[in-house]
Amino acid sequence: MAKTQAGIVGLPNVGKSTLFNALTRSRKAEAANYPFCTIEPNVGVVLVPDERMQKLQAIAGTKVVIPATIDIVDIAGLVAGASKGEGKGNDFLSNIRECDAIIHVVRCFDNDDIVHSMGKVDPIRDIGVIETELILADIQSAEQQLDRNQKKVRSQDKEAIAAVELLSRLVKHLNENEPASTMEVSDDERNRLKAFNLLSSKKVLFACNVSEADLAEPSKNHHVVAVAALIGKRHGCEHVVICAQVEAELCDLTPGEATEFLQSLGVTDSGVSSLIRGAYHLLGLATYFTAGEKEVRAWTFRHGMTAPQCAGVIHTDFEKGFVKAEVVSYEDLAKYGSVAAARDAGRYRLEGKAYLFKDGDVALFRFTD
Repeated sequence: MAKTQAGIVGLPNVGKSTLFNALTRSRKAEAANYPFCTIEPNVGVVLVPDERMQKLQAIAGTKVVIPATIDIVDIAGLVAGASKGEGKGNDFLSNIRECDAIIHVVRCFDNDDIVHSMGKVDPIRDIGVIETELILADIQSAEQQLDRNQKKVRSQDKEAIAAVELLSRLVKHLNENEPASTMEVSDDERNRLKAFNLLSSKKVLFACNVSEADLAEPSKNHHVVAVAALIGKRHGCEHVVICAQVEAELCDLTPGEATEFLQSLGVTDSGVSSLIRGAYHLLGLATYFTAGEKEVRAWTFRHGMTAPQCAGVIHTDFEKGFVKAEVVSYEDLAKYGSVAAARDAGRYRLEGKAYLFKDGDVALFRFTD
């Protein structure tokens, strides 16, 4: 399966780079109080938190644990006019186009010491600025694709005819300042829409960046409430609440100290953990495991993948020579405590080529050379 990427976007000074540093537990992206401190996109490999691996490690009796990962790209702050090249807009939009999903950081805190590029804090306005730039870029792209397909229609190309019909509706929809993700389409049209590679059709995870004081009860933050209401009407959009500054501080603490610090703030889990899991879910990803004395490892697959396709995630030869998959669910393995006990209980099974893997499956593949 091809590597997936989620790109962090937002206006300047909303906490993007601070969040990226916390996500990657690094200081690769300079966090400074001025726009465009991140010019070239920073890419970080982020570990996907999964408590199940600790139990699997104990059952397998191994010291080696390799979690699943997701690539996070920190893209420089967008500004109004980006679609026309303002503020390195062309480069930034190109970086977004290469990502599979968008993590849109919106500022939901007030702080006079941190300058907002547009003055007053207003996350709904900020979201509108970013979306408008993506939509304007999509209008250009859609019109160009419409022109190319209209030329093919003359030769009665069936695919071109279908594309022209969809693109014509799409251009009208975009010109109403509506993102492509809100247009009603059939399943077949959704697949075709994906092929157009539009910026505003990408799934979006909104990260509401709040102050430390609002972390325990974000529902009392009127900015967060407004964002939640807005995206509740959007297809393929979700939101999480984080405090980028707190997450940055957690980077310098031991796991025990971090837990104690979070509890003192009235929360039980890191916002970064919630955000990573949210991005993973947004991309339609799931995890299966291999577990043995050598290592316990999490492998990423997309919902709907068959057993051979999941075997191919490990190595293409596994998919080509696939014979069977020995499978037990994580829940059953954790319940019975060993593969042997799960087998005796009738919970260990052989699956063939048509089997669709489920999140949490623990597998051993049989294949021919």
